[in-house]
Amino acid sequence: GSTVYSATATNNTGITYTLDANSLTGGNTINSITGQVTFANTWFGGDENGTATHGTKELQKIFGSKIFDTPKPSSLLENIFSVATDPNSIILDSFAGSGTTAHAVLNLNKADGGNRKFILIQMSETDDKGNEVNICENITAERVKRVINGYADKEGTGGDFSYYELGEAFFDTNHNLNENLSIEQIIEYIWYSETKNTNSLPIGEGQGGVYLLGKKDETVYYFIYEKDKLTTLDYDFLSTVHAKAEQYVMYADNCTLPPDFRQAKNIIFKKIPRDISRF
Repeated sequence: GSTVYSATATNNTGITYTLDANSLTGGNTINSITGQVTFANTWFGGDENGTATHGTKELQKIFGSKIFDTPKPSSLLENIFSVATDPNSIILDSFAGSGTTAHAVLNLNKADGGNRKFILIQMSETDDKGNEVNICENITAERVKRVINGYADKEGTGGDFSYYELGEAFFDTNHNLNENLSIEQIIEYIWYSETKNTNSLPIGEGQGGVYLLGKKDETVYYFIYEKDKLTTLDYDFLSTVHAKAEQYVMYADNCTLPPDFRQAKNIIFKKIPRDISRF
């Protein structure tokens, strides 16, 4: 909706407008105008937008009982998203709670044929007895499933989503590689950080031995790493390299190859862990 306020020209080049009856006046330099100014109304209130009570009843209808305190009503977020997003927006909710954001996005997509996407993030919490409660799996994701497939007398919205759990940190508090990770996880990370490609050669396959990650766009990648000892990029290691490429990216703890030699052979040395990309 909108609200109309009176506007009176103060001179030939300005206008004074009043936002309410008592205060908040200001001047804009415009052509002489005598008439009205219309201001957009972005107040979301009233039954058409819902209240916490509406949100609680909505969630009870989905799950059959009250399982979350003061959830937001999906109608409120639908109205906000209808103003603040376009049909192809990506909507991030870092405190997903009961999953109302996803519910609203799915409803809105069904209503207007949009292709909005949502990213929901939710950590586990502790209940009154000190037990860990996986809200994300048990409430947030479960709600999204039921909204998509339908619940009670509500037809499903359609759509889909993926559920992921955050793994261990790649680096420890001292900025070194987290040695609790498997070598497979480390290699996947290095390969993706270099190529943005999720496909890599299995360990031990291909020419070059177990340290070869793979080849992409005429660049071969090596990750010379051992959990229990330091590794060195040197002439001895190069004698084991048989993969052919225009450029070589090689990770190791140390390097004894002279810079001019590396430049001549198109070898880029990256020190572990210093030169590993952080996301």
